Amino acid sequence: MKKSSLVIVYHRQPYEEAVENGQTVFRANKSPNGIVPTLKSFFNRLEPGGGAWVAWKAHDPEVDDEFERVIHIDDDNGGFTVRRLPLTREHANSVYNVPSKEAFWPVLHSFPRLYSYDPVDWPTFHTVNRLFAEAAAEQADQGALVWVHDYNLWLVPHYLRRLRPDVKIAFFHHTPFPSPDIFNVLPWRKEILDSLLDCDLVGFHIPRYAKNFADLAGALEDVEISERADVGPHLHVPGQALSEPHVPTRLRSGDREVLVDVAPVGADVHLIDDILATPQSKALQAEIRDSLHGRKLVVSVARTDYTKGTIEALQAFERLLERKPALRGGIRMLCISVRAASGMAIYDETQREIEGLVGRINGRFSTLDWTPIMLKSDAEPFDRLLAHYRVADLCLTIPLRDGLNLVAKEFVAAKQGDAGALVLSELAGCAVELPNAIYTNPNGHRDIDRAIDEALAMSADESSARMAQMRATVARYDIGYWIDHVFGNFEAVGFKPKGEMRLFAAAN
Repeated sequence: MKKSSLVIVYHRQPYEEAVENGQTVFRANKSPNGIVPTLKSFFNRLEPGGGAWVAWKAHDPEVDDEFERVIHIDDDNGGFTVRRLPLTREHANSVYNVPSKEAFWPVLHSFPRLYSYDPVDWPTFHTVNRLFAEAAAEQADQGALVWVHDYNLWLVPHYLRRLRPDVKIAFFHHTPFPSPDIFNVLPWRKEILDSLLDCDLVGFHIPRYAKNFADLAGALEDVEISERADVGPHLHVPGQALSEPHVPTRLRSGDREVLVDVAPVGADVHLIDDILATPQSKALQAEIRDSLHGRKLVVSVARTDYTKGTIEALQAFERLLERKPALRGGIRMLCISVRAASGMAIYDETQREIEGLVGRINGRFSTLDWTPIMLKSDAEPFDRLLAHYRVADLCLTIPLRDGLNLVAKEFVAAKQGDAGALVLSELAGCAVELPNAIYTNPNGHRDIDRAIDEALAMSADESSARMAQMRATVARYDIGYWIDHVFGNFEAVGFKPKGEMRLFAAAN
């Protein structure tokens, strides 16, 4: 078996699996955007077949006794190996549904009151993380880099460092990382921290999360910040809720140093422009405009989650119709709240509340020829989503807390500098990159109402100027910039991939 120089460890499989004519086939992800296609593109930098992906797959040994643990995928990224962990539904539930969503998620998003300790099966979490580490260790070439993603794999570095002391270990945190007083609610805080300190590189979206991680390390262990850097204007908005003027860049733990990096994931601006330029997209944009009959369009797009602010956005739209009767019949909201997996009580409750709100608002204000809100609970194809962004007058993105939020960046990219407004929660990670958005604190009704009123009253000249400035930022720090930056940090910790290095160019 060929070993790999770059091994990505992520819980999701990097393809969609289907059965055709009795044969299992592996297809590229339907949506060309998102973190999975982005991570797969890293294999472009390697010699053909030099990359690998470790993920889990549901497996029932009583039904399927011919499970393929290792498969090869041929695609536009040069081909790569996928090493799959066969987990039973019970094991998967013990890792992803219970500790991840009932314990880790509320703490990471600063909702400690929703944290639940009792149902967590911590030994099983250890077991599954160890299995991921063993799979990565078996796949990694000598001196390879293993890149682990997100909080449900927190303990993989701990096991991997002991199995393969020769490899480089990187970790990227996609969620917020809270301050120590919040994080320390977790009784396993020291095990988690010690595992992250076994990495050579730990990455976050914004400086605040990196600072919180360094503060936690200094509080729980004998760790010192050995290097700091000033945060440039791209990621520092003075006075903004998540802004930090300085960021730790290296931590010293005993005789080891850990590189701490800040790199917010960017939007794929080239892809967005290419899709919007197609005849099919232009026709769809015209169809959407015609269907509005001159009405303004507000969009709100998120997964169904109590942190995402969809309930707050719907309540704000209802208050808008209450206090501004002249807008009734002249504005419409497209609310896309992508339904979460069933079986999680808190998400089922959130979904019911969203559906109830939409029903109530439409029942109160609808007329024979106008329904104020259109709710969609399934994921919208990316090309249709972009067409709505292109036409929309306002994007309402007001999560109560968010690691980054790509919806805001993709909306900005899709507007292409034309008039439009982004009302953005100052508690979303991307807020530190977009000072020309209209900030709001989503915890207060009055402030959300103020932001929406400001957006709707803004002149076309001002809104297009703001959008053009944000578009320039999103295009400069796009997904290609992020990939180049991350590979630069891989090299900084000693990773030297085989094959020709190819850099991406930022969009114009």
